Parts: sequence; C-alpha cells; structure tokens
Amino acid sequence: MRLPALIAVSLVLLLSACTGEETGAERVASTAPVVQLGAPGAENRTLDAAEAEALDLTVEHTAADVDFVRHMLGHHEQAIIMTDLVEERTDDESVHLLAERMAVSQEDEMDQMQAWLRDRGEPVFDLESGGGHANHGQGDLMPGMLTDAQLAELEAATGDEFSRLFLEYMIMHHEGAITMVEDLWAAEGGQEVQIGDLARHVESDQRIEITRMRGMLEEMG
Repeated sequence: MRLPALIAVSLVLLLSACTGEETGAERVASTAPVVQLGAPGAENRTLDAAEAEALDLTVEHTAADVDFVRHMLGHHEQAIIMTDLVEERTDDESVHLLAERMAVSQEDEMDQMQAWLRDRGEPVFDLESGGGHANHGQGDLMPGMLTDAQLAELEAATGDEFSRLFLEYMIMHHEGAITMVEDLWAAEGGQEVQIGDLARHVESDQRIEITRMRGMLEEMG
C-alpha cells in the first residue's frame, strides 16, 4: 500500500528550512534522496531536487475520492442491514459476535465518511431514504452489493441456513469493498491523507474478516 508523497517530501522541506551552521548529521540528512512511493504493484521513484521542490504539499481531495466515499457509504449501509438480520434468525454465537463487530466498525467508518464530506462542502445523501436497496441513484450496484432478491433470500432464511448464507453473502460483500479500494488506487485517488488512511483500513479490515468467515464456513461443513 502506498503513502502520500507529501510524507516523504516533507522531510526535505523541513531540512531546507533550517539556517545556520549544519552539524554532520544534518549535512548527511540534507543529501538524502527523496523517494515517492508508488501505487500497489508500481515501483517507487527517486525525485530530483527540482521535482521535490515542485510538489505541492497541500494535497486536495479529488472527484475519485468523493465518489469512493459516497459509494462506500452506500456499501456499508447495506452491510448494516445484513448484520441487523442476525439477532432474530440464528442462535450461532460466533455469527452474532462477528455481526456485532462488523456493525460497530462500519458504523464508525460511516460517521467518519459523512464528516469528511461535510467538512469539504460535499453533499451527503440521506442514508435513511434508500434503505440499502436503491443504491442512492448511483447507477449499477457497487461491487459485492446484494440484489433485492438476494437480500430477500437472506431475510427469509433461519437457523443454520441463515448463518451459512450470511457468511457467503458477506464474503462477497467484503470482496466488493476491496475491489472499490483497488479502483480508488487505479484512479489515482487516496492521495489525501484521510482518504488514504480510510481506504487502507477498509481493505485491511475486510481481508481479515473474509479469512475469518471462510474459516467459519469450513467449520460448518
């Protein structure tokens, strides 16, 4: 995963701002190369002095960042709908604990994303209006999103059948969220610190939970 270029470059600008006699350590640091970290799968690049000075340390959010946040809000909203079904449809304690953890984590991320949009003057859609089904007018379903028919199937299931279906559909849902993060990187988004941190957290958290859910399915036989 990449870090915003501004983290690496800030060290050089900090050193260049120093005045007066340099110590030996400062002279060594001032000649250190500036490395711009690449996207996942891409090579890092060493910047020359002119490129380092030309970089703008104030990294603004982009349209790709806004799209990512708005789509991920709708994606998380559907996950909450799915976890809300657990309590009345299965007695499997491990599924209950998993659903509770997911709900807390994703609701917290949703609060962060809504605050991010408001702080930047971007519209925030009403999560209550869509109910997770309408995709908030954003066209086709996002990766991993359940259709109305699949949600109805999950809602109608009970007991072991529900537990199995919940895990299978939630794995699909999580894999979709990871695809959305990968699409953000591909669109050169995530350079703004908060969005980059959020995307990395979403990806890491979803991968961990996918591994856990696959293990739970294996235990169910």
